[in-house]
Amino acid sequence: MSRLALTFRTLAAEGRKGLIPYFTAGDPSLESTVPLLHAMAEAGADVIELGVPFSDPMADGPVIQRASERALALGASLRHCLAAVAEFRRTDQSTPVVLMGYANPVERYGRDAFAAAAAEAGVDGVLIVDYPPEESEAFSEALRDRGIDPIFLLAPTSSRDRMAQVARQGSGYLYYVSLRGVTGASNLQASDVAARVAEIRSLCNIPIGVGFGISTPEAAVAIAQHADAVVIGSAIIQLMERASQSSADPIEAAAQFLHRVRSALDASTATA
Repeated sequence: MSRLALTFRTLAAEGRKGLIPYFTAGDPSLESTVPLLHAMAEAGADVIELGVPFSDPMADGPVIQRASERALALGASLRHCLAAVAEFRRTDQSTPVVLMGYANPVERYGRDAFAAAAAEAGVDGVLIVDYPPEESEAFSEALRDRGIDPIFLLAPTSSRDRMAQVARQGSGYLYYVSLRGVTGASNLQASDVAARVAEIRSLCNIPIGVGFGISTPEAAVAIAQHADAVVIGSAIIQLMERASQSSADPIEAAAQFLHRVRSALDASTATA
């Protein structure tokens, strides 16, 4: 059983909701990537999405775009991400790490070579935003052969055929994009999410993580009523950005925020 499958099975057995933070590798510094992974795990993250910096992150809003620009300027790369996961694995063998990014760095690395390197580093899942499932069967098979879960996005505009395709090809969890637009958008409606998640569940039994637009503990609790996990990225990066600008500790800022979200999620399920 993969680390992702075990994590979601344990969460379900305990009646808890998953917390999946995202941050961009190499931001705010190359040296911060591994300490951030550890800090997030200690603050209550169940899974960590590690963003691979890319020069044209089409699905991301200005906050994550700036993070990618800063990371690339410092020399961050896909190889840096893999090295960071490998170092993290030296002392943490339980927290799943998902690499999230875009096709160009993987294509440049080579799909098969990337799958092998990711497995060696200890990566648990891979989500490539611009690899649609109908064009990813061989890549997904290469990942699964190495014990890595291929993860796909679904959106408010996804058809039932696309949902069924993701159910057949994806594993670990699926990522439901809760709104039309880019990361960091703020027009999140829990009622809309509830309806779409129910439709997705009717077609597949993969755990569902919901992201885009979740920026507060209260929003996380509202969405978690309908999902298996919540994904939070832009809010974390923005907090770290502000901390760096004010000479505060960005890692501590991220950890404190995650701890608040974790506490809110646990309190909501304890009283449900």
